[in-house]
Amino acid sequence: MKRIAAIDIGSNAVRMLICYVIPSGEKIIFQKNSYLRLPIRLGEDSFKDGLISNSKIHKLSNAILSFKYIMNVHDVEDYQIYATSALRESKNHKDVIFEIKKTTGLKINIISGLKEAKIISKGNSLEKIEFNRTFLYVDVGGGSTEFSILRKGIEKKSKSFKIGTVRLLNNLVDETMFIDIKSWLNSCLDDKDKIKLFATGGNINKIQSMTGSKIGKPVSYLSLKDLYNTLTKYNYQERMVRFDLNPDRADVIIPALKIFITTMESVSSNKIFVPKVGLVDGMINEIFYEKNGNKLNS
Repeated sequence: MKRIAAIDIGSNAVRMLICYVIPSGEKIIFQKNSYLRLPIRLGEDSFKDGLISNSKIHKLSNAILSFKYIMNVHDVEDYQIYATSALRESKNHKDVIFEIKKTTGLKINIISGLKEAKIISKGNSLEKIEFNRTFLYVDVGGGSTEFSILRKGIEKKSKSFKIGTVRLLNNLVDETMFIDIKSWLNSCLDDKDKIKLFATGGNINKIQSMTGSKIGKPVSYLSLKDLYNTLTKYNYQERMVRFDLNPDRADVIIPALKIFITTMESVSSNKIFVPKVGLVDGMINEIFYEKNGNKLNS
């Protein structure tokens, strides 16, 4: 049994997933053993100031160090750490990577938005391929939103847009970006496509729960609109209290809903499926199948 770990340094939070890889006949089972999420919100610095502050670097270093201790407890053999838009766009990203390496001994790799989109779509490998359907994946992060289009199980198009929940929250997105998303989707899809829409990311998992949709069942467009209209009636503090939302979720959930609703309207979809996977799930697949990980104690 192999143990592997994936760490995603996002714009809103830092996440780690540890999986046990268990051979079962001709199949490989990825058993999720441990999942941790820490809301460091690097995007607040990067998107507004262009730099990651010393205080955020210190928090990130502590987070990665704590993840390393947990990986050691689990006897993790291979790991990978990917950083996305917040670190990618910061002017001092090389200094941040150097500091984390010096403090923890672990290496961070910055990936492009395009690679992020490709990895996320691979994370839902358990989804049965429907050869008469076009799969559209949308992953909403803090700094960017990734789209992937698959036909017959094969990825055809991917694109990353600099529109995310933390950016929207800080008024760092031009409203024309929504028009750009719709134009790109319309250029890649046609009337013949029978679209099955999937959404990933922490916000959509919470949204599904709040709408009362059952796990495995799609969330309807009307339920998303109703939730959006309800949440916008209350301020930040009220949303935390009335809807039992964590502080780092109560503010970003509204911009996330706006992106999901816009996507559904752009492709005329009345429902969206929530496979409960994200970048770390795709990374686990990549580490195992492509041998793209690092040895923990090398």
